[in-house]
Amino acid sequence: MSRFDVLTFDCYGTLIDWERGIGEAFDAAARAEEVWLDRQAVLAAYHDIEPGVQAERYRPYREVLALTARAVADRLGWKLAPGREAFLPESLPSWPPFPDTREALRRLQEAGHRLAILSNVDDDLLAGTRRHLGVEFEFVVTAQQVGSYKPQPAHFTTARSRIPDRRWLHVAQSYFHDIRPARALGISTAWINRKSEKPLDTDGPDYEFRTLAEAADVLAERG
Repeated sequence: MSRFDVLTFDCYGTLIDWERGIGEAFDAAARAEEVWLDRQAVLAAYHDIEPGVQAERYRPYREVLALTARAVADRLGWKLAPGREAFLPESLPSWPPFPDTREALRRLQEAGHRLAILSNVDDDLLAGTRRHLGVEFEFVVTAQQVGSYKPQPAHFTTARSRIPDRRWLHVAQSYFHDIRPARALGISTAWINRKSEKPLDTDGPDYEFRTLAEAADVLAERG
């Protein structure tokens, strides 16, 4: 029997290399207008701006992406024409998975885990992404479905209603959006700490791994 019955995953940043996807989208859109942007500056601005846009009020993730794209461009001195900020949400379905994602998910599923996704995204955008992942997920919980964004608790409480009393582990890269709020609700967590970041509190996750492949090495064992 596998150690956990259900594994839920954050998607963007955990399964999907969203920084690469965002960086490539900005590169392509800017080059088309003969503008050259520093990718690290783009990503730093994006990480700074997006949480504030999400916290203002619930709006579809397409709008969050577009508003954030325009704010990043403004900060970096790139003057976007009206409507041009749509390049970012339009790019999302092409954002690539991390190199270890597909194989790790396959191994975890074959070990007997039920798999699900809890994501700060719209249903149609996630549907485009799921084509890259190579496994079927038993259910998904999106921001569109619950009307809020993690770290608000609705993704987790909705998932709990679908899981009932099964042994559940939430797997995620973002300590802010996922690990800390899940821990606050008593949910076991696995932190995919790809960047060797420091935790935001003293509680810590139940597991910490550098990659999803490393997580699969441990979690796919039968016990």
